[in-house]
Amino acid sequence: MLHCTSGATTENSRRKEAVMLTVGDKIPSLTVPVQQGSALPAGETLDLGETGGKWKILFYWPKDFTFVCPTEIIGYGELAQDFADRDAVLIGASTDTDFVHHAWRQADERLAAADFPWIADNKKELANALGIVDRDAGVAYRATFVIDPDNFIQHVTVNGLNVGRNPQETLRILDALQTDELCPCNWQEGEEVLRPAA
Repeated sequence: MLHCTSGATTENSRRKEAVMLTVGDKIPSLTVPVQQGSALPAGETLDLGETGGKWKILFYWPKDFTFVCPTEIIGYGELAQDFADRDAVLIGASTDTDFVHHAWRQADERLAAADFPWIADNKKELANALGIVDRDAGVAYRATFVIDPDNFIQHVTVNGLNVGRNPQETLRILDALQTDELCPCNWQEGEEVLRPAA
């Protein structure tokens, strides 16, 4: 007996394969290759299971040597100290290799100044575990994860391949999450939080 599957069933199966992690999920405890600084890559890795008691801002971009991606990396790099002041570490990532990351930093001094680790997820191990790979393009979406010191995702946003993010908004979200209070729309650090009457 022959069994035929429709295109809709195949499309539904494909969607089921790519379940994206979301708020409340734990970040995968993987050890991933990274590139940082001006030295040639020498097998450096980052253990995502280690927290050091800090928050993590993990943001993926689709490809190195493109147009929108460097604007985001530079934007996050300009706020690196602001994130550090809030006990948060920046971690960039794409599905390029560590050598491609290195070459890109060497080609643009603004990217070289964005001195935080860039995950070289060319095997897409982490991107697939997070569920953020664009199946048609074969690269990661512009996904941002705010991860607490216990390695649980507390915020996630995902943009398509053509629209850049606002790093300042990620910082605002982190500020709000760290209050552990009810924060209204457009809340900024230093403003009153909501305190409903009991």
